[in-house]
Amino acid sequence: MVEAPNLSLAAEFIRSRIGDTAPRAAVVLGSGLSALADAVSDGQRIDYAQIPGFPSATVAGHRGELVVGQVDGVPVLLQNGRFHLYEGHDPDAVVLPVRLFAELGVPHLIVTNAAGGLNPNFHPPTLMLIADQVNMMWRNPLSGPVVSGESRWPDLYDLYSNDLRTLARCVACEQGIVLEEGVYVAVLGPSYETPAEVRMLQRAGADAVGMSTVPEVVTARARGMRVLGISSITNVAAGLSAQSLSHADVLEAGRQLAAHLERLIRGVLARIP
Repeated sequence: MVEAPNLSLAAEFIRSRIGDTAPRAAVVLGSGLSALADAVSDGQRIDYAQIPGFPSATVAGHRGELVVGQVDGVPVLLQNGRFHLYEGHDPDAVVLPVRLFAELGVPHLIVTNAAGGLNPNFHPPTLMLIADQVNMMWRNPLSGPVVSGESRWPDLYDLYSNDLRTLARCVACEQGIVLEEGVYVAVLGPSYETPAEVRMLQRAGADAVGMSTVPEVVTARARGMRVLGISSITNVAAGLSAQSLSHADVLEAGRQLAAHLERLIRGVLARIP
């Protein structure tokens, strides 16, 4: 086995800031979904530039910081801004934060993203609980030598924890939050999909499409973390409406969903094992 590049240095640096007690969960905040970071109490913000080996976040709507503190008394670590393959990062860089969370002993990972709706029964903007995923990025972060602490052949049957999805559905029901459920497909990007590609993805059984999340979730499961995933369906995919797509519109729709997403995540964190 080999060591993940920069992992030990990054973990040593974060421990020097937060101590040896692991947060109960790490939350990855997607495009336009950073409002939860402002709700952290007793928190400290650690800019990516301070963390050894961390690249910079370059996408609008991604601040580029780790936020450590408490949400309603629950110790959490928030990744406010992720790295994408389409930015030119290699898979090791994209999943470095998740490997860091696992190295710190964080048992649960909550991933969020902004996605385009493929299911005609969804009415954006809305939230979708991710039940499963399809990797059409043509990259796998586990390729190459086995990284220390990771399974060579992780079982992805319960990739998105059934127990955590049940918990999320209960919270949504209690709080009156509309929560769809479906399959998320990840493509490389950065261009949006063509109408022909959208039809292909629908036939493949996908309900939402985005350009992130899949590498992080695969790595988390290889590390034994339990994963919950939530997509903010910000728009319908290309060819399903007459409206053109823009990143600015994605960010605005994400802001419209932010309050519902924050309430949902708070409710899950309050009951997470």
